[in-house]
Amino acid sequence: MWPNLKCKEVLSMKKITSMMLAGIALAIVSVSAFAQSWPVRPIRLIVPFAPGGGVDLTGRVIAPKLSEALGQTVIVENRGGAGGLIGVDLGAKASPDGYTVVIGTIGNIAIAPHLQSKMPYDPQKDLVPISQLANALNVMVINPSVKATTVKEFIALAKKEGSNISFGSSGSGATDHLAGEVFNTLAGLKMTHIPYKGGAPAMIDLVGGQVQVIFATVSTAISSIQGGKVRALGMTGNQRYESLSEVPTIAEAGLIGFDVNGWYGLYAPAGIPKDIITRLNAEVVKILAMPDVKTRLLDAGIIATSSSPEAFAAYAQAETKRWAKVVKDANIKTD
Repeated sequence: MWPNLKCKEVLSMKKITSMMLAGIALAIVSVSAFAQSWPVRPIRLIVPFAPGGGVDLTGRVIAPKLSEALGQTVIVENRGGAGGLIGVDLGAKASPDGYTVVIGTIGNIAIAPHLQSKMPYDPQKDLVPISQLANALNVMVINPSVKATTVKEFIALAKKEGSNISFGSSGSGATDHLAGEVFNTLAGLKMTHIPYKGGAPAMIDLVGGQVQVIFATVSTAISSIQGGKVRALGMTGNQRYESLSEVPTIAEAGLIGFDVNGWYGLYAPAGIPKDIITRLNAEVVKILAMPDVKTRLLDAGIIATSSSPEAFAAYAQAETKRWAKVVKDANIKTD
């Protein structure tokens, strides 16, 4: 086997090889044993936004259910800032031992890499997907003074008005901003973008007539819709919202190909044992199928949506590629 080596040297190399193999086997057994005993202490769930929003609500609805399923407390930790980048970065750099997970969103996973000159983390390399959690619904709403009752009528009017039509958003690079840019591209419009520091200020100016349209989250828009202060023309995603069942999707209303979903998903730091990912995924899928969980989220315009780690990874990668093109074509810049 080793023709140029003496017998003692051969035996020595065999011994070294055997020790290396034994070490590898021991490491595998140790990781497996660790995963089987997990969890033995509380788990941190990082929400990369301030309390009160849709991501925070989703985390707080899931956390107690996950605590019950795992037999250990799941503690929600809000670490907001920079559109979620700070919190997600904290999660990405945590120890991959199964005791830190983080909620990522379309913004800080699929869109930010194309807007930031330097990302603090690589969503594809530094994070491992566990499951999609939800689709946060957005709705296209206009000021009632705008003489349109359908998406097609709005497009026809906007083509006549040109850049005199403006759309507001919760900030440059946010989902509602990107939705407006996709609408511009598919409809052949040149609406002017007006960024705000949040969805609520944008809604206030829509009601006041300072902007003509926004693509707001349902939670932000629902009271103004029901109060007749704004008019809903279409849902931005690929499904209707039960509480606004008469409002079609924008694609159904005539703008074929329009589909903007503000999704959330659960991630762990890269390097986490596979067995823990499998366990977390199984429990999260069960939780998101619970009627009380689905109802509580749906009341806020959030649709509980689970997936396998592999399916979620493929979806996030496809979304990343898709938004790269949108950002480039629309020449979108952050503030």
